[in-house]
Amino acid sequence: MIRENLKFDDIDQQIISLIQKDPSITHTEIARHIERSQPTVGIRLKKLQEKGAFHIQPGVNFKMVNNLSLVKVQINTKNPEKLFKLAQCCPFILNCFRQSGDYNVSLFMAGPTLDYIDAIINHHFRIDIMTNRVKFEVIVDMAKDFILPIDLNGQAKHNPVTGNCREKCRFCDTVLE
Repeated sequence: MIRENLKFDDIDQQIISLIQKDPSITHTEIARHIERSQPTVGIRLKKLQEKGAFHIQPGVNFKMVNNLSLVKVQINTKNPEKLFKLAQCCPFILNCFRQSGDYNVSLFMAGPTLDYIDAIINHHFRIDIMTNRVKFEVIVDMAKDFILPIDLNGQAKHNPVTGNCREKCRFCDTVLE
């Protein structure tokens, strides 16, 4: 993947920092802090959003929620593209990363119980002949807020422990069959 060469200048950095501290801050308040006009703030944010460099995205703060298990899964696979396809539709996979090192794919997964996550790992990763190694670690604490979007409605429709994940899973229907 080729990324556009975007760089944040000092003004962009100040705007983004202010929004991260207080997502409800107005453009007028930002303008006052950075000593620019309100339209300038709006134009800069619009440009960054259009280029995909800045998003305001709601999500769950995993530091504050105790009824969801969060794990990091590392996989050595011969077919990372398949895991990226799975990550696009599986409500339990928060994100998927290609990386260098002993494990070439890393995932963040979350679910109501570790049993759910373990069932998905066993069903989709450990039994796959293209997978060489799988390691998963439970995230037990974090230093900062960790906010990620999660498809709770999608998770409610699947129970990987009982096998109904495979019955209702778009990935299983289209890619695995």
